[in-house]
Amino acid sequence: MGYLDTSIVIIVVDSVDNDYRIKLSANHFAYLPKANFIADTSVKIKPYYLSGSWRVYGDEEYDYVTVALDERLPYKSIQQVNPSKITVDVFGVTSNTNWITQLKTVKEIKNVYYEQPEDDVFRVIIELNHQQHWGHFISYKNKSLVIRIKRQPEKLRSKNLFIAIDPGHGGSNTGASGVTSKIQEKEYTLKIAKELEKYLSKKKIRHFMTRNEDVDISMIDRALTLREQDPDILISIHLNSSSNSNVKGVSTYYRYIGFRPLSENILDRMLELKLNNFGNIGAFNFALSGPTEYPNCLVEVAFLSNQEDEKQILDSRFHKQVAKKIFKGIEDWVKNVK
Repeated sequence: MGYLDTSIVIIVVDSVDNDYRIKLSANHFAYLPKANFIADTSVKIKPYYLSGSWRVYGDEEYDYVTVALDERLPYKSIQQVNPSKITVDVFGVTSNTNWITQLKTVKEIKNVYYEQPEDDVFRVIIELNHQQHWGHFISYKNKSLVIRIKRQPEKLRSKNLFIAIDPGHGGSNTGASGVTSKIQEKEYTLKIAKELEKYLSKKKIRHFMTRNEDVDISMIDRALTLREQDPDILISIHLNSSSNSNVKGVSTYYRYIGFRPLSENILDRMLELKLNNFGNIGAFNFALSGPTEYPNCLVEVAFLSNQEDEKQILDSRFHKQVAKKIFKGIEDWVKNVK
């Protein structure tokens, strides 16, 4: 469903292996890893919680929607397109909002309002000025829900973007291995990522690598580092594998519908390398596809389990070609956004 801020009040109703089953509202349940939970019997659950006043404003970098609540309660967000919106459901809350202050300092937010689809589900709806979703982040400040909206860059050109590159795996996490060469995925994702890094450096484009060498970095640490870096987009590079050695080709992946255009444009360019089309895959539950803060795309360059694809993966010239096509896909995306 997504990520939650810390110190959120939840109700545990069951235990299943390493997870707790939690009650979000009368009709909604979810699961939370036990490692992320602290039992607190001093918390007194109220029969209902109310929403209060809102404030909608912007600063030098972002737009914000803040909603006063009685308690820090769980939520989920959904991106919508045509028209572009962000919908946030806050569980356990009943509307008592009669004051929404909207300031002229906003640039990306077009309109805000709320609905009460269920007695204990409070829905915040944020309409955006641009079709492309540039990212949002939800947290709490004291007991106020804060939804931070990233604006479309004022000078929208590929050379002005801050691009993060994630070479998949690393260290003890070796990934897949070559069907004949037995090469490790972690080595070649880094080789390809470094070619993309060189290409961006040549273009004088600001960029960031989640790893530059063969080291262990957990997905949580990667996500937290990326949150600190705050890139405009993220490209994750992986190599695919299948139990069927005949399966081959390139594929791109996204989780949220608002980020799909980036993955589509990159796939179209990658197909110019005469790779098979394994598809553009949505709703993909990869850890680094989970953050909503920036558009992101996972590129599965080719299959290590297929001999034809493996031969290309081993070729350093192919790494340069992949780097160029990924960047061309980013350029196409930027042009289409304009």
